Amino acid sequence: MRARAGAVLSPTCEVIGTASDGPTAIEAAGRLSPDVIVLDISMPGMTGFDVAARLRREGSKAAIVFLTVYADDTLVVAAREAGVIGYVLKPFLSSDLALAVEEARAGRQFVSTIA
Repeated sequence: MRARAGAVLSPTCEVIGTASDGPTAIEAAGRLSPDVIVLDISMPGMTGFDVAARLRREGSKAAIVFLTVYADDTLVVAAREAGVIGYVLKPFLSSDLALAVEEARAGRQFVSTIA
């Protein structure tokens, strides 16, 4: 999924790093200082919610976009409350991810349409 997300983003964004788990994502964010971070809600080591909270505690100003399989309005609300600005469903990765990252960079929220 990381490779596919990178391929979708590479025409419009510079992808400066990837991580296979939560702790590695935190380390990479601290080292690379990205403008936008795309996280899965479910990943090894820590949830996306845990990673987002830790990044905020550590002072990261990066906009955070969740890329997830969970089409659940309660998770969208929880993500917003956690400071996550984008919520993209994996089935809409090709159509929504680049737009969500663009919106996040502009400080605007984006949520894939949840039917």
